[in-house]
Amino acid sequence: MNSFKNLVFLGMMGSGKSSIGNLVSKKLNLPFIDIDDLIVKGAGMSISEIFAKKGEDYFRTLEEQITLKSLENINNVVSLGGGAFINDKIRNEILSNHLSFYLNWSESVLLKRIKDSKKRPLAFNSTDQEIRKLIKKRSQIYSKAQFKINCNKLTKNEIVRKIIKIYELN
Repeated sequence: MNSFKNLVFLGMMGSGKSSIGNLVSKKLNLPFIDIDDLIVKGAGMSISEIFAKKGEDYFRTLEEQITLKSLENINNVVSLGGGAFINDKIRNEILSNHLSFYLNWSESVLLKRIKDSKKRPLAFNSTDQEIRKLIKKRSQIYSKAQFKINCNKLTKNEIVRKIIKIYELN
């Protein structure tokens, strides 16, 4: 078991990065870091408010700074925001120095989870077609993660067990 690396969860919004990450951190007795929560605390406003008041570029800059700073710590479980792994600097850091887990779900499951969510600025008021296009585009980049967990037919506990087993082998 390589306890000097962070376990990093990535995937689409609504894929369970925070809930699965939190469960894994408890089972492994490791600190849990939710990047979106850190962004909200740092900015003093919700992600939707940041997008509305400051724009996506501002959000992405903040996301990059906070994510890279958080990854300097070791032995944590980290939940990325849905778009963080798209960033070259973040992706290269994760692939070079951490264990990455892509929580992969079918398009239909993700669509159901994120459609019209006011908490998700890129999905709110988007058509099904636009969300599908975003899922397809991002999935190609997410698939670069070291480990791809196909979650569709698994319970939360089965996903957690699978991740812990992989972690213990690395």
